[in-house]
Amino acid sequence: MRNATMRSRGGNADPETRYAIKAAARRLFAERGIDGVSIREIVVLAGQRNGGSVHYHFGSKEALVRELIVDGARLIDDLRNAQLDKITVNGATPKLREIIEVLVSPALGLSEDTYLRFINILQMNYRELFLDALDNHWNSGYRRCLTHIRALLSDIPLQLLNQRLVFMDIYLNSAMAMREASLNDTVRAHRFWKSSYVMTNFIDSMEQLLAGPVSTETQASFEPKRNTGAPRTPKARKE
Repeated sequence: MRNATMRSRGGNADPETRYAIKAAARRLFAERGIDGVSIREIVVLAGQRNGGSVHYHFGSKEALVRELIVDGARLIDDLRNAQLDKITVNGATPKLREIIEVLVSPALGLSEDTYLRFINILQMNYRELFLDALDNHWNSGYRRCLTHIRALLSDIPLQLLNQRLVFMDIYLNSAMAMREASLNDTVRAHRFWKSSYVMTNFIDSMEQLLAGPVSTETQASFEPKRNTGAPRTPKARKE
């Protein structure tokens, strides 16, 4: 597979150098996006003298990005799957709030202080690259969560629920990226994210986003569009 091939390059190289390059690249990408960062800037921030160190250890800038994606995604995915296994043991049906907590909590304790901002930028501007790097594998916990949510909220029309899931994904990624940036800001104090109830309230808001009643305004706009695809009843033939 393409991703596995890319990750194998430089596997026997100095792990400290690889770590320094990845930490520098992730920080720069999180702040300025992929296109706004040069390989030279990564090398300088990583404290490397050899300008070809990125190519030597990773093969290319894109391969470096892919490895960074998988590094964090693997950690988050493992945590989500472990939590899902715990709350669904013996076939138990989880509550919606429990599923939302599975989506949120793995992002709260990451040791890397730039990963969520890095991922947020990728999701907005380089989504195809992001999904390709995941290879439909390192987001299995996320996809399991979506399956549970669809089952729990089956009373909401699927088209509307799928829209809400997109809203949820945008909301979750953006809010967690903002939280990460605020908590790692050494210049200004950010009290908002340090409140004792901010995360439970955030989960409350995600639950309402998903499970809130469909408004009459949305129903009025949705019903005609949904009905356009319905088969028409043939008119009675005149004899």
